[in-house]
Amino acid sequence: MTLTVHPPARGITTLTLDSPPTRNALSAALVTGLTEALTAAGRDDGVRAVVLTHTGSTFSAGADLRDPPDPKALVALLRKIVALPKPVVARVTGHVRAGGLGLLAACDIAVAAGTSTYAFTEVRIGVAPAVISLPVLPRADPRALARHCLTGERFDAAEAVRTGLITAAGDDVDAVLEPVLDGLRRAAPGALAETKRLLTARVLETFDRDAAELTALTARLFAAADAREGMTAFLERRDPAWVL
Repeated sequence: MTLTVHPPARGITTLTLDSPPTRNALSAALVTGLTEALTAAGRDDGVRAVVLTHTGSTFSAGADLRDPPDPKALVALLRKIVALPKPVVARVTGHVRAGGLGLLAACDIAVAAGTSTYAFTEVRIGVAPAVISLPVLPRADPRALARHCLTGERFDAAEAVRTGLITAAGDDVDAVLEPVLDGLRRAAPGALAETKRLLTARVLETFDRDAAELTALTARLFAAADAREGMTAFLERRDPAWVL
């Protein structure tokens, strides 16, 4: 498995996506491992909050096209992050693509290096950001999402902050992160859990209402001809047939 689980340090446990060769793509094994690690952190009285970070130049490139996760398992992972009774904080120093943005949106707080970049690349391989829209749509600016999801364009950290996909960015990501973790350490655990429950209620309503429909949409799109052509073109490093 390509996940490193670090023991709690002053109440903060760190989960590190640790597969630079695959750009930390969300494989079936990684999704399972992350879900299990988050479940364990949620049950550990010694854990006040979780930091989700990465090695290599990419936080996550989205679904692993060679070993894609079951859409239901990906939904379960995203819901686990949102519903965990402890805050989950993303720490990003590299690039984020497609499903990786779903992870960021599911987290309660996301901080990033100013050099990080972002893109909803699904349309460029013939699918849609269906499952990841569950945490993304309730938390991000609709006008900005319309452009970024429909075009697949790359955008920078400043735009990600402006649109609500991340919380803050700076030249030194750990300097940005430090007061966040200090604040979480100073908060009462029970108060943190109840406050998170208030803040995530609308997001969880979206999961409960739309998850089944969007899971079915994801499965249908990935089985369609456009996705086969798009994924083949991506792996062969060429433009898909529909590019004008």
